[in-house]
Amino acid sequence: MADERARSRRAGGPPGLRTAAVHGALDAFAARRSAELGRPLRVLDLGGGTGGTAVPLAVAGHDVTVVDPSPDALASLRRRAAETDTSGRIHPVQGDTDTLRDLGVGGELAADGEPAAYDLVCLHGTLEVVDDPDAAMAGIATVLAPGGTLSLVVAQRLPAALARALAGQFARAQAILERPDGRWGDDDPAPRRFDENVVLDLLRTHGFTTVDSHGVRIFSDLVPSALVDSEADRAALLELEEVASRHLGHPLLGDLGSVRHVLATRG
Repeated sequence: MADERARSRRAGGPPGLRTAAVHGALDAFAARRSAELGRPLRVLDLGGGTGGTAVPLAVAGHDVTVVDPSPDALASLRRRAAETDTSGRIHPVQGDTDTLRDLGVGGELAADGEPAAYDLVCLHGTLEVVDDPDAAMAGIATVLAPGGTLSLVVAQRLPAALARALAGQFARAQAILERPDGRWGDDDPAPRRFDENVVLDLLRTHGFTTVDSHGVRIFSDLVPSALVDSEADRAALLELEEVASRHLGHPLLGDLGSVRHVLATRG
């Protein structure tokens, strides 16, 4: 955990409770895979926005292409890259999952029509908003190098229903549980929520093998901020989250995480 905090400070700020668990798992995987390959990773971050995932990876020495539809987000990404001396390793590209067919390694467009080969593709909080999750997953499969890994973070259904029930919004909680898209209605800001079995089936359909799947933000979204007003409190909550996310004796804990983090490989 201390290493995670140090990396995040170099990347421009302290880790947030909402992201530290995912970043910690991703940092550990990237370091291990880079050592296996004997070189920095080629990373594609889809929907990477302002660089919350990309900048720490670039600080660690990896080469990261960030695809995002927002020019404002990409402008912020360029500023963060400059502040952390990673501009040479971060390649912003305006686009979306449809851009995959034209994208080359290092943010350049592929001239020969052949798919690029990335060691790691990050899709964090993006599968919920794409028009067609199935098509997005198919596109990702084409740009991964042999043995490449997908890091997928998706919003889960069960904790959203629990949160609405605890707020006294019982009809919304029921709708989240019953609707196929996991939404409470047309005014729900979340376009889509997932159950673990749906996510794992989608990955399997496109030739992925899941190597890790765990819930994240099991407690941190429920604990009032007033109870986490010191560094010691925040560190204790982060440690609790880490223990809970890996507590195989109580798999329901993972389903209660606001999001699920999945690492999956494709041969």
